[in-house]
Amino acid sequence: MKFPTPAHEYDFRQALTQNRIKGLWQMMSGFQWYYVIATSSLAVAACAKTATFLLLRYFVDVVLGQGNYQVGGTLSRTLVIVALGFVGLATIEGSFSFFSGRLAAYTAEGITRRLRNFLFDHIQRLEFTYHDKTPTGEMIERCTSDVDALRRFYSEQMIGVGRIIILFVINFTAIMALNVKLALISIIIVPVIVITSMWFFKRVRTAYEKYQEQEATLSTTLQENLAGVRVVKAFARQDYEKDKFNTENWEKFGRGRKLVTMQAFFWPISDIVCSAQTLTGLFIAGTMAIQGTITVGTYMAYAGLVGWLIWPMRNLGRLIVNTSTGMVSFERVVTIIKHERESLTTGAYKPQLPIRGEMVFDRVGFAYENNPPVLQDISFTCQPGQVVALLGSTGSGKTTLVNLLTRIYEYTTGSIKLDGIELKDYPKEYLRNQVGIVDQEPFLFSRSIRENIIYGVGRDVPQVEVEGVANSAAIHDVILSFPDEYNTLVGEKGVTLSGGQKQRVTIARTLLKDSRLLILDDSTSSVDTETEASIRDALKDLTPKRTTFIIAHRIQSVMNADLILVMDKGRIIQKGTHEELLTQDGMYRKIYELQTRIDEELEMELTESLTKE
Repeated sequence: MKFPTPAHEYDFRQALTQNRIKGLWQMMSGFQWYYVIATSSLAVAACAKTATFLLLRYFVDVVLGQGNYQVGGTLSRTLVIVALGFVGLATIEGSFSFFSGRLAAYTAEGITRRLRNFLFDHIQRLEFTYHDKTPTGEMIERCTSDVDALRRFYSEQMIGVGRIIILFVINFTAIMALNVKLALISIIIVPVIVITSMWFFKRVRTAYEKYQEQEATLSTTLQENLAGVRVVKAFARQDYEKDKFNTENWEKFGRGRKLVTMQAFFWPISDIVCSAQTLTGLFIAGTMAIQGTITVGTYMAYAGLVGWLIWPMRNLGRLIVNTSTGMVSFERVVTIIKHERESLTTGAYKPQLPIRGEMVFDRVGFAYENNPPVLQDISFTCQPGQVVALLGSTGSGKTTLVNLLTRIYEYTTGSIKLDGIELKDYPKEYLRNQVGIVDQEPFLFSRSIRENIIYGVGRDVPQVEVEGVANSAAIHDVILSFPDEYNTLVGEKGVTLSGGQKQRVTIARTLLKDSRLLILDDSTSSVDTETEASIRDALKDLTPKRTTFIIAHRIQSVMNADLILVMDKGRIIQKGTHEELLTQDGMYRKIYELQTRIDEELEMELTESLTKE
């Protein structure tokens, strides 16, 4: 049987509530009726099971007891009807149990499918500061292990609670109909089971939460190790990494052992109590049958019904304890959902045309949360089509400054105007579509080279256009040397390409976007001098069409810029053209003289070595 999928995709932020049970129920939006039907099917199956024992009583007391099973050497009609009754009830019980289980599984898989999709989309739309503070392994753990715990909660524990309650009510009512005394004796242990379960619930919940936290730490350790496997091999630190992983894994083992030990104590205790209750009930019922207080058929019916009354209560304790894991996972998932998404479409200014590229910084400052300022008193102006270069030591604030342009971070003081409009008035989505970025650390997806180049444009791109930007980035000839050319698959993070090749592919990707603002964040740091020169020559034809910000450490990369900003400790200490800065006694001239001297010495050594050969 194929069930229809609910038409809407649920916004799980509606499940944010102080009441966890209510939140879990709201997460089922669109599937709640399936759960109701599944529970109702369980009720039908339970009634059929209970009716089987009542029919057994009738068979023993009436059919067998009164000799109604044979008439003239042939089976009586009553016996045939009873036999068909047993078969019919077994069929009803099996069919509705299967139908209920199918619905419960469908509900659980449907909810978790939507939840995974929502979390993936939600995480991508969170502020960048959230990703700065949250380890990748932690987010992966919550989107996988915790979501799977919720799947088990919906497929097993939630429907299991409904099943147990139905079985208890139906079977207790049936035993009451048989004998009130036996019914009351049979539920003596119920308060004991519930109290014991709640006591274990609190402790298992705490232990499971600590276990999940450590599992997230272990996932982060593994993720960092795999991401940095080249560094590990380069420094031969395999043993160090193994010991670090072993330490975290041992901690996970310890927490897991504590959790399992708690559960191991609970199950024998509940088994002993339930077994004692069942034996007591059967002993009393047997005594009553011997004394003639109840019939043999009543005893046999009670013997079957008491098992379906006591053992579901024992499983209720198990479910109460296991539900703690679902509650913990729900809270861990909700922790992510609670974070507000980054608004991409809101803005006071709704531009209709592409930007021109005039930028005005007026006493701009920026600081991370509860930290000293990273940028202070940044002021400069650049006209459309100009090239602005940023030069300075590591940590001087260059990358942070260009990140303000895309509003990845929001400046905390001062003003930035783009074409005369305050930057914060632009919708972020529009703004980022107008900005092309080549980061200092290039990132490529595990796809073909062509797919990586066209990634940022969101449209079908003719091959000639792809090859054009690859030519501009000085990577076209390299790509043609590969066996599959532009269809060559790159490894994870582009591992099959050299650092310079990855950088040039990312430059091609940015050029294809044809943005009015171009940011090159030390984009030629991974290429040789000859390749850098070819890239600079190619960019000369492109930069007049767009306002370009270049972050670099080599003077040769910035000397042709229209404006050079020399930064130190979050401030602009010098600004001007190359010629203007050389006339000033400051950091720029010192860097220029130092790099020039190094280049001359290298050239001299190279010439001497060639002469000796």
